[in-house]
Amino acid sequence: MSATPNDLVHELLAESVLAWRVAARVEREGADALVIAGAKDIRIACAPPHVPFRWTVTIDGRTRPAISLVAVLRQVREALDPSYAANRVRIAVAPLVPS
Repeated sequence: MSATPNDLVHELLAESVLAWRVAARVEREGADALVIAGAKDIRIACAPPHVPFRWTVTIDGRTRPAISLVAVLRQVREALDPSYAANRVRIAVAPLVPS
């Protein structure tokens, strides 16, 4: 029996919480949503088909879109681990070697 996409996302989030060493557990809520029980109230759901993003992440009542699982993981990590220092990549047009 093969795993469904939601099963794989559940497993990814559960293993991520363990790797981050935060006190939380990932639970299923219906067929299309996951809840992370811990210090924060976090709910991850598939976005409706007519919107330009794949996921919605609700943290303590505030819902934000997430275009990918990487974005979901970033939002969840920032919510669960206040000491996490998010690194952002900035791309700018510039010469390869400064003059």
